[in-house]
Amino acid sequence: MRILLTGSKGQLARCFRDRLPEDWELIATDSASLDITDSKAVRQMVHSFQPDAIVNAAAFTAVDKAESEKESAFATNAAAVAHLAQAAREAQARFIHISTDYVFDGNGKSPYRESDPTNPENVYGKSKLAGELLALAAYADSLIIRTSWVFSEYGHNFVKTMLKLGGERESLSIVNDQIGNPTYAGDLADAIVRLLKETTPPRGIYHFCGNRPVSWYEFAQAVFQTASQLNGTPVPQLSAVSSEQYPTPAARPAYSVLDCHKIQNEFGIAPSDWQKALNDILRKA
Repeated sequence: MRILLTGSKGQLARCFRDRLPEDWELIATDSASLDITDSKAVRQMVHSFQPDAIVNAAAFTAVDKAESEKESAFATNAAAVAHLAQAAREAQARFIHISTDYVFDGNGKSPYRESDPTNPENVYGKSKLAGELLALAAYADSLIIRTSWVFSEYGHNFVKTMLKLGGERESLSIVNDQIGNPTYAGDLADAIVRLLKETTPPRGIYHFCGNRPVSWYEFAQAVFQTASQLNGTPVPQLSAVSSEQYPTPAARPAYSVLDCHKIQNEFGIAPSDWQKALNDILRKA
């Protein structure tokens, strides 16, 4: 299988490359080698490489920055997705696009299903939702995977930020009223490979995330407890604070837990065991 991968420097793309079957061919692109906001450049790349599938792991993920850079967020998270989907349709290639739990407003009380109404609260979520809609409008066979709170041994993520701050400060204040599912990028990459191997290409929207919802405060506790047990990392004093006590430019959903029964029932893909993954990556740190 020939795969065109975007966002190659991100943590998901790097995990995907680690898990790529040996007999698959890959072109991994980043913003320097392929400007996905340029429809002509996208078409030229797809026409030249003739991929069997396009996996879009590129995104404008700076949630707070998106509030002041709306045009850039929508260019990458929405318009570019339409370009990729259209090019995939023209090449009769599969198209897999990664979306987010932030398409929901967080006012729910039970895990969000794929069919539940969306209502993003911030520019990032609105741009990602626009990308979903544009992908499906451009190419009905698009496959959209919503995920949440992604972490890995690569790139910038909550786990690495916590360990860095913990090494610099004796105490940390962590938000305790935002609930979601940490997701190991390697498990998400495995799921994508599994779906690409399906004889009948999946289409539509699926959720994939971690198996146990926690608050950011509880996630931080898990990070430091695991790091301390494995590596003797000092544990800073953690204080739980509310979102009101820790204001940010972009509003975050209070509850963004995703229901992953659909992908598990249809393809046997279990949710990410994020605690095991956290243990594994910190053991190697």
